[in-house]
Amino acid sequence: MNAIDVNMNAVFQHAREAILIIDPVNDRIISANRKASSLLERPTAQLLAMRVSELFNEQMPEFIVFTQAVIEKGNGWSCDFICKRNDGHPLELELSAALLKQNKTLQLILTFQDKLQLRRLREANTADSFHRHGFAEWKTIESVFQEIERENQLLLKAAGEGIYGVNANGETTFVNPAAERMLGWSANDLIGKNIHQAIHHSRANGCHYPSRDCPIYAAFADGEVHVIDDEVFWHKSGEAIPVEYTSTPIRDQGRLVGAVVIFRDISDRKLVEANLRNALSEVETLRKRLEMENAYLQEEIRAEHNHREIVGKSAAIMNIISQIELVAPTDANVLVTGESGTGKELIARAIHESSERHSRPLIRVNCASIPRELFESEFFGHAKGAFTGAISDRSGRFELADGGTLFLDEVGEIPLELQSKLLRVLQEQQFERVGENKTRRVDVRVIAATNRNLKEEVNRQQFREDLYFRLNVFPIVSAPLRERIEDVPQLATHFLTRAMKKFNKPQLKLSLAELQRLQRYSWPGNIREMINVIERAVILSQDDRLRIDLPDESYPAIETTTTTQLQTPAKEFLTEQDRQQQERDNIIAALRVSKGKVFGPGGAAELLGVKPTTLTSRIKRYGIDKRQIH
Repeated sequence: MNAIDVNMNAVFQHAREAILIIDPVNDRIISANRKASSLLERPTAQLLAMRVSELFNEQMPEFIVFTQAVIEKGNGWSCDFICKRNDGHPLELELSAALLKQNKTLQLILTFQDKLQLRRLREANTADSFHRHGFAEWKTIESVFQEIERENQLLLKAAGEGIYGVNANGETTFVNPAAERMLGWSANDLIGKNIHQAIHHSRANGCHYPSRDCPIYAAFADGEVHVIDDEVFWHKSGEAIPVEYTSTPIRDQGRLVGAVVIFRDISDRKLVEANLRNALSEVETLRKRLEMENAYLQEEIRAEHNHREIVGKSAAIMNIISQIELVAPTDANVLVTGESGTGKELIARAIHESSERHSRPLIRVNCASIPRELFESEFFGHAKGAFTGAISDRSGRFELADGGTLFLDEVGEIPLELQSKLLRVLQEQQFERVGENKTRRVDVRVIAATNRNLKEEVNRQQFREDLYFRLNVFPIVSAPLRERIEDVPQLATHFLTRAMKKFNKPQLKLSLAELQRLQRYSWPGNIREMINVIERAVILSQDDRLRIDLPDESYPAIETTTTTQLQTPAKEFLTEQDRQQQERDNIIAALRVSKGKVFGPGGAAELLGVKPTTLTSRIKRYGIDKRQIH
């Protein structure tokens, strides 16, 4: 180190101002002089080991803006920063900064002083100035305010707005009764005191309000009238009072000697504005909800449903209709059980449409088609950022069904770990979105459906018993088609009419022979299979001839004597165990033909005429391993 460096270091260390040299890019303190160490009450070694952000941690965003301005302009000044001494006490700073380029590295020289100490020095200097120049000037200024107060006393007392005056030093000269009432301070409490420190020291959010930014003081600094329509004055009790005010400068012989402030409490206006914002927010929430419901309903319209009417007059159908009429007017949860394709969703829709909730939507959730990790989000919604891909807030199915009905299809597929949360919603009608702590309330009726034996699932501890009883308040069994063969002609005619309209085909009729074939068939795929068979026949029809092509007539036949009457079963019959084994063998045969493919064109589901999700469920039920099929 040469002599010049030694001298510069000595000047740096013995400077009267506290100085820090910092690297703003890497957030480092490069050097600190003795005054800085003394003022911050931290040893130099400790300062050099600290980051700049540790000194200004509560105001780091403002400090970054300040340093960026210094880098662009070359220098800067501020009196708004507060840092903490080593003992934790705040230190208000008057801060100057200059840009220093050292070895192509940006560095800043920060020079700072204690604002409280500076204030004391300035007050002492002002007192000395008054002492040397006499009190003539002060008397002149004071007389102006005394004259104003004397001549306008009656007006001030009668005014409904708060009015007070300040001199050029920011000290209160008069306060009217309305101001006393609104602020909680008496005139004697405020006169002669710094009005900014008493009632205007902080912003509405509680952060420091520098006096140099105060529009009231600005009036007697720049001579302009300042009108502010949204700030706060602080009541003696510590409560923030929303106000609007006007600060008007006062001149004496061309000199600015103070200001008069007229203000009014705008709490009522703020309340009205808040209520309006809340109302608009509620409208926006409802608008978004309606948009989501509309999108869902459009999706439902595009989706394929069995039909919108319950068709049939068999005893089984009459019993189901009777049960629907009994339970629909209530809010009881319903569990619809039965084989796939028997119309469980149709029963749920009939219950909803016959209930008092029919004006609200019926929201359907296919539990078998939801990925395991997305169940909670699908049911309860999620907040933005709750997980990867959650780019916005999203309402769940329970929220969409508020006031209406939620249909849980294939409810047995719900993961065991989520069933407790579902139980809570059913019991308390409360839930939280994923990634959100806010508890939301809903009014939802639940209708669940499954082709599983949930009681057996409970015994195998694959389904919660308490959830089972909560869902199974009113059980309805959807009868398979083979148990209501007398409805086959009516169903076939109904689906034929719909298919002809769908495919724009001419009038086609079912022959007596075809109806007999339809009644002899056992319909393992139930209603859904019948729809597929009829639609395929309409597509393949030539002229007015309709040829029914049953996909697999190896199923046990049901003999009939007429087209509408079911004859006593033939002497050869199958037990339920035999039927299930035959169904398992048939699935295996279809998987062999499709080479293990379930979904899509040429898949086993298409070959069997059932939904892929239904076939997947049956494969799981029968324990079929697709990897072993050749």
